[in-house]
Amino acid sequence: MAHPRRGLDDAFQTPVRFSLMAALGRHIEVDFGTLREVLEVEDSALSKAISHLQKAGYVNVTKGYVGSRPRTWVETTLKGRRAYRQHLLALRAITEGILDDTSNDTHDRGNLD
Repeated sequence: MAHPRRGLDDAFQTPVRFSLMAALGRHIEVDFGTLREVLEVEDSALSKAISHLQKAGYVNVTKGYVGSRPRTWVETTLKGRRAYRQHLLALRAITEGILDDTSNDTHDRGNLD
């Protein structure tokens, strides 16, 4: 059986991209400014993260206007939600596997509780 880390997706390996997918949630559309505030990042870092995830097919970007002001909205795609879910399952499998394998053998490694 392959190690669960093989289920990790490189698209989510940076904290900003990982946090962006978490912020977008299940299927909501969020504007760029709100994402920038929630994630506490600069415009350039958020733009790069969105672009990377868009190229992977994990988010859709919609540009438009509110009044005369340009706006950008971002939402996850079905492909992105599935990939993110798989990534989370892999993280869980990694951490649960470590805890399961060491729960009876903690005297040499220190207690994890």
